[in-house]
Amino acid sequence: MLAEQIHDYLRTFFSVTDCEILEDTPNHLTVQLTSDIDKRIMNRPFYWQFVESTKAQPNPLKVTFITKRPENQEIRGEYIHYGSTRMHQIFQATKDLGSFVQLYENEEGASLFPWIGANFKVSYHTDQTKEMLFSLGINLIHGSVKSNFQDLLIGLKLTNELPRNAYCLPYIVSPMRAIERLETAIENYIANDDMTWADEAKKRWEREQEILDHFYVGVEEKPEIYEIEKKALEERFQPRIKIEIVSGGLFYLK
Repeated sequence: MLAEQIHDYLRTFFSVTDCEILEDTPNHLTVQLTSDIDKRIMNRPFYWQFVESTKAQPNPLKVTFITKRPENQEIRGEYIHYGSTRMHQIFQATKDLGSFVQLYENEEGASLFPWIGANFKVSYHTDQTKEMLFSLGINLIHGSVKSNFQDLLIGLKLTNELPRNAYCLPYIVSPMRAIERLETAIENYIANDDMTWADEAKKRWEREQEILDHFYVGVEEKPEIYEIEKKALEERFQPRIKIEIVSGGLFYLK
């Protein structure tokens, strides 16, 4: 499921940024990058400095991103996953380029319903990190929430201009209120999720604390270094949850 989410996210990212998708299979994407996206995610500053200083013809990369390793099949490319440097660069590029968009379903003469869509990244942090991506949409008229909203968008033809003779229905639920409801949905998921990871982190924390205390048995007044190391253990093992909106938008859909 996570591999599929990554694949969908990459497909949307490259489509929106005008990169040509040359090959799209369940396991990988081959993309011809634009010069701008190459600069943002491919770590070639010296190449681009040379191109700009000499006014040479730019040659942005064609890249294959492998989202799932298939059995008995050799694919040459870069394996991309949550936590990988490349994925973080793509998240950052999304933010830099403007994480909020307004798009319309390309249907002439249609009445278009307003939706807020948001991609949430949920991170469970201790001495280990787990990251998950959730794509949710909420209808701004009747308030229904749809999971895997990005999957819906991928199957539609979207444009940044209102189609001819199309009409945008006015929303009843405000966009800010809609975002709050989506955040509540994410929080409810977390509240019902398995928190074993946090319990296990606390046990590791206790073991490390016992080892630290062992070195200071019989020491009535602990030195400053003890407090520093104790604080470091807390920062390392204390379970933390971070919810972040990676990208989102206002979508008018038929």
